Amino acid sequence: MTQCKILLIEDEPSIIHLVSAYLRQENYEVTTATDGMSGLKAARALRPDLVVLDIMLPKLDGLEVLTQLRRESNVYIILLTAKTEETDKIVGLSLGADDYVTKPFSPRELVARIKAALRRIQAGTQTPPETMLHFPRLRIDPGSHQVWLDDQLVDLTLTEFQLLHTLAEHPHMVLSREQLLEKVWGANYYGEERVVDVHVGNVRRKLGGEFIATVRGVGYRFEGEGV
Repeated sequence: MTQCKILLIEDEPSIIHLVSAYLRQENYEVTTATDGMSGLKAARALRPDLVVLDIMLPKLDGLEVLTQLRRESNVYIILLTAKTEETDKIVGLSLGADDYVTKPFSPRELVARIKAALRRIQAGTQTPPETMLHFPRLRIDPGSHQVWLDDQLVDLTLTEFQLLHTLAEHPHMVLSREQLLEKVWGANYYGEERVVDVHVGNVRRKLGGEFIATVRGVGYRFEGEGV
């Protein structure tokens, strides 16, 4: 079986050493970069399966690296953020990060997040294609992970696609944030529910606000009639 490739972009030597050791114990192929510029170059050359990206980096900060990566790739990205920098988390998710872990963190927790994300990615490529979902202005293809709005292809990250697809599979049914976390991020996800809200906002920004309704105090509902 081919090793999954993980790129760790981080400038603190202690974190690089510890996280790399844990990941290699899990038989992942790990490449490291210690600044934003070299991290961006490594991502382009390596084409990793997953990127762990610190926000506070020399030469090019992590949010700029994230922005540039999202112009070129839908690779799964986990941000490392300082616990006190709440704004960085929201901005990072809005720019297209799939998840975040706050410092200080347990390397076991980070590895668990990485393993869960890679399982989701691999499951999406190995399971038989599901039926395409058709709505008056929207088509969702689980086989290719592509979405068309008014016959125009919409660029969604893997997490955004899975969130939209999960809601669209159950039109007019309210799904709570807890249910969406379990279905999209996995049953053992340890993060905060706000990650759902930010990704819903990302999908709305790309598709318009008509498809996903907020049910205050409960969760979200897909608004659409299949055709």
